Order: sequence, then C-alpha cells, then structure tokens
Amino acid sequence: MAIRIVRLGTERVEDEGVRIGTVRRRTRGVSKAKFASDHWYDGWYPNLSPSAETMQPGLHAATLAGGIVQACASQAAPGSAD
Repeated sequence: MAIRIVRLGTERVEDEGVRIGTVRRRTRGVSKAKFASDHWYDGWYPNLSPSAETMQPGLHAATLAGGIVQACASQAAPGSAD
C-alpha cells in the first residue's frame, strides 16, 4: 500500500483512496459534514499528529533557515546572476 502526503483541501487524484487527517485541531470555518466532500480528509486522528513540543524545533529551524536565506541574498554581489 502506498502512502502519499497531501496538502489539506487540495483536489483528489483518481483512485486516491482514503485521506486520514493527522492535524491536532480541525480547520476553522469548515463544518464536520464538509471535511470529506471538500477534499480535507475522510477520517481525523489527532493522536497521530506531532505534539506541540515535537514541532517547536522544526518551527524554529524554518525561521532560522529563512533568516539565513535572507542574509545570503543581501550579501550577493550586485548584478551577479544566481
């Protein structure tokens, strides 16, 4: 059985199968009855989602990486082709 990671709310592909939501909190503004029909997920298992403590290092790393990219871009020579 193949497993794919998809962005919540994206259109389904042919023969995709069941979508399992592993987010800690349901999406705001979407009624429970519309989660499957609006391409969110068919089943919701919040106990499979990472804890807030587990996510913190990743959130910090993304912020740090963005700062590194900005710092490198600001140090690039004017007129250089990247």
